[in-house]
Amino acid sequence: MSTFFTTEIANFQGLEFITVKSNALKKRADITVFNPSKNNIEAKSLPIVILLHGVYGSHWAWAMKGKVHETAQRLIAERKIKPMVLVMPSDGLFGDGSGYVPHKTENYEKWIAEDVIEVVKEQILQVDDGSPIYIAGLSMGGFGALRFGAKYPKIFKAFSGLSSITDFEQLEKFVSDFESLKDAATEQDGVMDWMIKNKASLPPFRFDCGTNDILIEHNRKLHLELKTHDIPHIYEEYPGEHSWDYWEKHIAETLIFFDSQI
Repeated sequence: MSTFFTTEIANFQGLEFITVKSNALKKRADITVFNPSKNNIEAKSLPIVILLHGVYGSHWAWAMKGKVHETAQRLIAERKIKPMVLVMPSDGLFGDGSGYVPHKTENYEKWIAEDVIEVVKEQILQVDDGSPIYIAGLSMGGFGALRFGAKYPKIFKAFSGLSSITDFEQLEKFVSDFESLKDAATEQDGVMDWMIKNKASLPPFRFDCGTNDILIEHNRKLHLELKTHDIPHIYEEYPGEHSWDYWEKHIAETLIFFDSQI
C-alpha cells in the first residue's frame, strides 16, 4: 500500500516523470528519474543519487539543461561507474527557491529526506530498502546537498556540492524577496553548523567550485573551516563560472566519487 494519497508516473524519452502528493508539503510535487536499468527486471538495490537544482529551476533542470542522464549513460558505457538511478526532485517551488529547509507551513527538507526517497522506492522496481542513497546539488542545491549529508549521516552514504551556497544568508544574492523566504524558513543555519555537530559520523563528501564563480570565496572559506576542524573532505577548483556549462561538465566527478563509495 502506498504511503501517498496520489502518485502519477509516465515515461518519456527514457526519463520517468513522477507527480506525487507530498506528505511533507501537503501538495503535489514533481520528480524526474533516470533509470539506466529500467529494462532489467532482475536488477535490485541500485544506488539512488538525488540531484538538487538551484534557484529558479525545477525537477527537469538537471536533465534538460545539465544533460546529466547522458553523462551517466556515457560513464556507465565506459565502465567508469556502475548503473545508478538519478532522482531529480523539484525543491517544492517556493518563491525563487525554498532553500530545501523546513518552513512554517511546508517542510521542504522532509520532502527530500523522506518523501522523495519513499516514492522512488515505491515506483522504481530496481531500487529498494537495500539501495545506498547519495545526494548532490548545484548552488542552492549544493547548499541543500551539503546540509542534508551533514545533518542526516544515517540516510546518505556520501554527498557532494557544486558551486554551493554554504550558508542560508547567501540566498539573499539570488532570490527577489529574501525577506519572505527568511520569514517562512524555520531553520536558517549554515553547512558548517551541521558539519561540526555531526563531525564524528559524517559520511565521505566532496565539493567543487569554478575559479570565476561568484561563490568561490564562500567555498574556499568552507574548505578552510573544514581543515581547521580536522574534518576529512575533498575540495577541488576548476576553471569556470556559475553556469550550466560548468555543472554539465563537472557532475561527472561527483558520479565517479559516488561510485567509489558503493
